[in-house]
Amino acid sequence: MFDLMRELAIESRSKIVLLVADGLGGLPREPGGPTELEAAATPHLDALVARHVCGLSIPVAPGIAPGSGPGHLGLFGYDPRAYTIGRGVLEALGIDFDVGADDVAARGNFCTVDAAGNITDRRAGRISSELGRELVEELRAVRIEGAKIFVEPVRDYRFVLVVRAPGLGEAIDDTDPGMTGVAPHKPQGSDPASQRTAAILESFIRQAAEILKERRPANMVTLRGVAKRPAIPQFEEVYRLRAGAIAVYPMYRGLARLVGMTIYRPGTDLTGQIEALRRHWDDADFFFVHYKSPDAAGEDGDFDRKVACIEELDKAIPAIMDLGPDVLIVTGDHSTPAALRSHSWHPVPVLLAAKSCRPDAETTFGEGACLRGGLGQIEAKYLMPLALAHAGRLAKFGA
Repeated sequence: MFDLMRELAIESRSKIVLLVADGLGGLPREPGGPTELEAAATPHLDALVARHVCGLSIPVAPGIAPGSGPGHLGLFGYDPRAYTIGRGVLEALGIDFDVGADDVAARGNFCTVDAAGNITDRRAGRISSELGRELVEELRAVRIEGAKIFVEPVRDYRFVLVVRAPGLGEAIDDTDPGMTGVAPHKPQGSDPASQRTAAILESFIRQAAEILKERRPANMVTLRGVAKRPAIPQFEEVYRLRAGAIAVYPMYRGLARLVGMTIYRPGTDLTGQIEALRRHWDDADFFFVHYKSPDAAGEDGDFDRKVACIEELDKAIPAIMDLGPDVLIVTGDHSTPAALRSHSWHPVPVLLAAKSCRPDAETTFGEGACLRGGLGQIEAKYLMPLALAHAGRLAKFGA
């Protein structure tokens, strides 16, 4: 698709907004009931559906539950099966850490373990960012012969670990088991270079456990998404778009930075993000706006809070439309049903609003309506060509 986009993309004065409600898709709380999106009062989104078109997006492939990285890469038009990017690199780039050729980065979580060493809380009670920074400062005391260690705070219970040394590998399993009641996994490398990295990570974890042993609830760490920085096609080169990203959470800024988007600082909430969009409206052609709250509520199993988060998003729609985007896409990077407390494989609702839309018969924004909507069910990577076409930014293919 990228070769085709390079051939057909043309420059224009039109504006595209991709509004990503993280974890948007859901499931009913009880059989026959509404999903979180269907239960939410969303008059502005419903009004857009009534005038435009909706459908469902498949982030990776049917039956595959994506991580946030693959989910967003698909929305940016990158085949997530062709471009696999570890979360550590994304988190590091998101806090403006310049990951170099000799660096391996990992996303770290502070967690809680019991006296037997089993995890009781994978996020250490979602400790504050202030406490997270304090604990990171303590972890900077870790020393490992033959490697330089960087530990940087991210947000809440998250941190970034970067190991710098020549000849390191990245093929290493996560130490986070993804569940409670079991001990963290030991880092395991699948080739000699990665085994060397794994030994360094094991030393870091062992020293971190000693430093944190009296610091409940954050008395242990887990590592995931161990990776080196990959080479990847740049957004502007492929699509001829000046692209800007407005995201509160560092990982999503990292994703945007990796593909060459300009990062605009949005403050700490959705109101600040919309203000940043307004402030930078003349600076870019394409805006990626990321809204995290629905995903966090879904992972906490809080159906009602996820409903409230979606309603908050709906209230921001008029301010976005007042700017006059030629194309607005509202969707999610994946589904996070509160019933499952995790990312899931379910297709994600999509709304595409543009003057050139062929409207369907739906009048509400929800999973049932989107199943019947005019976009049908499409792979996420095809949303960018649709956005470009509706924005008048694709030339005709062939004679």
